[in-house]
Amino acid sequence: MSAGNGYEIRLSGTGGQGLGLSGKMLAAALSSEGMHVAQSQSYEPTSRGGMSRSDLVVSRETADYPLATGLDYLLILDKRAMSISEGMINKDALVLVDEELVPEPPSGEFRVHSLPLSKTAISLGNLRVTNVVSLGALIALGDICDLQTMEAAIRRNTPAKYAQMNLDAVRAGFELVNN
Repeated sequence: MSAGNGYEIRLSGTGGQGLGLSGKMLAAALSSEGMHVAQSQSYEPTSRGGMSRSDLVVSRETADYPLATGLDYLLILDKRAMSISEGMINKDALVLVDEELVPEPPSGEFRVHSLPLSKTAISLGNLRVTNVVSLGALIALGDICDLQTMEAAIRRNTPAKYAQMNLDAVRAGFELVNN
């Protein structure tokens, strides 16, 4: 599925995985490509380990409703986060899961891609960039935005001392799909 006139994206997992930052960076990339983006976040009150998600409603025109109701793209970085999207995944949606953190991905009339996202982050030297590795894989699988646009958004939304690490991570995720 290619990103068309309008679609909804959910990045889900647990607190501490950087999903809010990932949503912000992806929203910035899509906005710079001329899309209108409404982003919302939800997380449990615990700082680490509670459910967390970042939703984006993306459209070529102003969205009629700013909250996700039917997911076209779904990232799941923790098996406990699968339940927060049940009943919302559209037919033919693209679902990306971490093969280690989500060993039994959801099934349905959608495409599931299970990739070594956290393993790739560890190979880069930091598990904490799993979220950015995931962004690279998601934009490659879903043709959501251009890699160079995503890199520019990362540069704008990442502290300078982490920029190169995040740029390496998004490229590694992109290459997981394109190699």
